[in-house]
This record gives sequence, C-alpha cells and structure tokens, in this order.
Amino acid sequence: MDYASFDIVVVPFPYADRLAEKRRPALVVSAPALQKSYGLVWLMMITSADNPAWDGDVAISDLKLAGLPAPSVVRPAKIATVDATRILRRIGKLAAKDARRVKDFLRGSLAG
Repeated sequence: MDYASFDIVVVPFPYADRLAEKRRPALVVSAPALQKSYGLVWLMMITSADNPAWDGDVAISDLKLAGLPAPSVVRPAKIATVDATRILRRIGKLAAKDARRVKDFLRGSLAG
C-alpha cells in the first residue's frame, strides 16, 4: 500500500523493557517517492493530548478525519524512519490547517 504525506497510520512500537509491541498512531511526513524508491516512510509521533506538552506539538483539530478516538497531538520533535511493511493500516488524514503547522515546524527544524 502506498502512503501519502499527512496520512495517519498505525504502527507497532516496541517497549524498551520487554519483548512486546504496542500499536500506536503516527503521522506520515515523507513523500510517496521515498517509499517507492527505498520502501521507507518517515513518521512523526502522535500522542495523547493529556501528556505534558512539548514545544512544537500540533493539536489534531479533526479527530474524526484523523481516525482517532481521543484528543491527540502530533509531536514533530519525534520523527522516525520505518520500513513501509511495518505499517499495519491507514486510519485517517491530518486536517489541512494542522498539516500546515507540521510543515512549518519541519521548515524551522531543518539545517540550512
């Protein structure tokens, strides 16, 4: 399956202290070309809005569109590269206004 920028997906994340994984939502921030060329996808962490806030967190304004059951935020400071085959499924899409805020964070965080 091909994933587009700002799709919200579910991926298994390993626990640090035991041999188990937990399924978590994440935001796709790479272009489809990365997946087509290398089989890789860049993801940003999505976490509960109840967790302590970090600078740069982006509140998800449309939970229904995102496919999320509870108030959540994108945490742009936490980005990972995963093999696309590790993604379990697509559950939604980030609203355009939230995607703009994530893009602004990326622009401000890149070297150059």
